[in-house]
This record gives sequence, structure tokens and C-alpha cells, in this order.
Amino acid sequence: MRIVDIQTLVVNADMRNWLFVKVVTDQPGLHGWGEATLEWKTRSVASAVEDLSDLLIGQDPSNITQCVRIMRKQSFWRLGTIGQSAVSAIEIALWDIAGKDLGVPVWRLLGGRVRDRVRVYTHLGMGKMSAVYHTFDKDALLERCAELKDRGYTAAKIVNVPYTHYLSTPQAVSQFADSVYGLREALGDAFGLMIDFHGRPASARAAMDYLNAIADSKLMFAEEPLQPGDTDALLYLKENAPVPIASGERLIEPDEFDTVLTRRAVDVIQPDLCHCGGLAEGRKIAQRAETLGIGVAPHNPAGPVAGAAALHFAVSTPNHIIQEEMVGAVPWFDEVVSVNPIRAENGFWQVPDQPGLGIEIDEEVAARHPYQKESIETKNAVMNDGTIVDW
Repeated sequence: MRIVDIQTLVVNADMRNWLFVKVVTDQPGLHGWGEATLEWKTRSVASAVEDLSDLLIGQDPSNITQCVRIMRKQSFWRLGTIGQSAVSAIEIALWDIAGKDLGVPVWRLLGGRVRDRVRVYTHLGMGKMSAVYHTFDKDALLERCAELKDRGYTAAKIVNVPYTHYLSTPQAVSQFADSVYGLREALGDAFGLMIDFHGRPASARAAMDYLNAIADSKLMFAEEPLQPGDTDALLYLKENAPVPIASGERLIEPDEFDTVLTRRAVDVIQPDLCHCGGLAEGRKIAQRAETLGIGVAPHNPAGPVAGAAALHFAVSTPNHIIQEEMVGAVPWFDEVVSVNPIRAENGFWQVPDQPGLGIEIDEEVAARHPYQKESIETKNAVMNDGTIVDW
């Protein structure tokens, strides 16, 4: 069996463009799907897939480790976020091929099942960018959380941390805390609540002000309280914050994860399988985390192929806690998928039994939603003196 073609398929899903990757073999009808969705970098990643495909045409797709080594070792330059996302999508597609070829679900190839169902959560606002990233009003947050409960979710994540520079302000901290405690009171203690800081605070001091203000909110975790890269500051927050700390979605290379894990700088590590190297690298990260007593909650705000890969990863990963998903990102989410392994019941995904990832893209439907330039709604991430801050 040989790889004969690697194709990309871009599908616009409003807030982001999904980038699907199809690896085609010389066996009739045997192909695999991966996903490399990377916000505002779609065309760059698609070009990276094209560049890497030249290295893999003619290779045996069942030699997954060898194919990944070819892409990483023979590229010479360190791949970075764009190149590593392309590698991740191709790697995931190779697992899909392997499972189909052997007639087993990918989770069996990853070591077998360790749980009977997978708890999931989504974002308040779901696929609406302005709702997800620019909602700070307590009443609007409560309305959106009630909608998610009606849809059967048992957990949700909100992005309601004010845009911040190096120091917080009492007004911003009070508004933030008021909205978080209002949500907790309305939702009850059983509902899982997470706060995505989105790396908005520019200092550990500012981040700690927000974290201390919600000490009694019973959060599952506070995500990415700081920009990635400052492991010392992240460790300070993890050791002193009154809530669990999670981070990792913007870590790419193995050594980046190793630094954070070795220092035990998080309670929960959050690799994105579409960016960290794929399923095999994701398992290495999870296994290292498990050894150190750290849980895993993979990042995944992307499309249906990314969701399928995350499902198989979750089924087979012992220290997996909860899975981010965006099934409601667009009304036609399920239409672009002709075969879908994801079955949601009462806030949980069920274990799939189809061979491979168990997913098939309806390419005709996908073609109805071609690439569109994504809206970059960052105009609000500006202080009142004009200083640009992280959004």
C-alpha cells in the first residue's frame, strides 16, 4: 500500500475555516481524513500540506512513525505552528487509514478503551465569535448558559476576562467576579464551569487578581491565564491560585510541553491534536502528564474531523478529564459529514465502533461552503489610551 495523493479541503464555518486533509492510497476507496484548522492561517497551512506531501508520495501509510519522521526530519527547518499543524492533520489521516485497513476503530490501535463515555463541554455562544469572545455582561452569560443546559451539556467554558494590560483595575475585577458568581449560582454546583483567560493578562500579578476574586466559584479550571512561554510565571500561578490551572493549546513542539510538564506548572495540560503533532504525539504528552499527576483536557474548537480524532484519543487516554467541542459551530455542522462517529447523550460522547476514525466528509456539501476570509474581531482588545493588548 502506498500514498498516491494528499489533498486539502477548506470549509468556511463562519468563525473559522475548517481545513480538512485527505490522504489517498493506491487501494481503491481507501483514504484517511485529518484536520489542520488553524485560525487566520488557513492558506499558509494548506500550502504547508502541499509542501509536505512531496515527501510522502510513494510511502507506505501504515508506517505512521516513519512518515512523521520524514516530514519532521527532512524539512530541515523547525516546522513551527503552521508546519506542525500540517503534520498533525496528515498523521491523523494515517491513523484513519490504518484503522480502516485493519477493520478496527482508532481507539483500539491507541491501546484500547479505558472509559465507557467521554464528558464534553462547549463554549457559551458556540460558533458566534462576538458572543464567545466579547461577552462580559452577566445577564447575557446566564442566558447562554441556560441554552446550553437545555441542549444537554453538563459543562461549559466562558471567555469573560476583561482585556487587561500589566495591572488589573478594581472595576474590571469586580465585574468579572460578579459574572462568574452569578453563573455559579444560576447553574448550581453540579454544572462544570471553566474560564478561558485567553492569555489576556500581561502579567502574573494581573492574572492572580482575577483568580483570587473567584476563589469560591468552584471552577473546574482556569485556562491559559497567561500567554505561553513564561513557565516560571505559570508555575507561580499554579502554586498560588485558588483554582486549578490549565494551559497548553498554543504549545507546539515536544520540548515546549516537556518544559511545562517537567516543572509541573499546570494542573491540566491542553494539547491540541491538530497542532501538537497528532495522535501519537498527543499520547506521549498525556503519558508524561499522567506520570506527573497531571490531567489532560485537549483543546478542540475546530471541525468534525478534529472532533472525531479527539473522541478516539479520549476513549483511550486514562488521565483524560473532559473534551472541548464545537458541534454547534454552524447550523449545518452535521450536513458536511456523511458518516459521523460522534453520538452525544446527556453531555457525553459515546464510544464509536466504526473502523478508523469512523468519519466521512460529504465533499459535495463541503464545496457549498468555500473559503472566506475570516473576521478578526480584535478591535476591542485595545486599552483606552490606544495600547494594543492580547485578545
